Amino acid sequence: MNWIFLQVKNPITDVSSAGSYLPIAIQLIFAVLFIAAMMGLTHWLGPKRNTADKLENFASGIESHGDARQPMAIKYFLVAILFVLFDVEVIFFYPYAVNFRQLGWEGFFAVLMFVGFFLAGFFYIIKKGALNWED
Repeated sequence: MNWIFLQVKNPITDVSSAGSYLPIAIQLIFAVLFIAAMMGLTHWLGPKRNTADKLENFASGIESHGDARQPMAIKYFLVAILFVLFDVEVIFFYPYAVNFRQLGWEGFFAVLMFVGFFLAGFFYIIKKGALNWED
């Protein structure tokens, strides 16, 4: 007698099914609803006394003067972009560091390729003078 066994996947333990993302979706919905409710409650219940002092611009206790639309050096933005790049690099290194034994040589070469692309971009930015502040 031949038995045909059908493999039945459990949606709770099968990580490739859409059902495994249901708890994340529920948590996200509750978080958004909680934030919206708290913001609505504070706006509805909070005091609404607009005085001249409250409506005045305030920046670290310094009186504001001049136009806020003055041009700013692009160097600040380049440093901010470099900071974001290094943060993203660290975020991509963490999963490799945790699972480096399971990833084997294929994972190692993927990380080497990522580092190579990152260093190519970094050297391009240095060559363009993004870190030269004398200008």
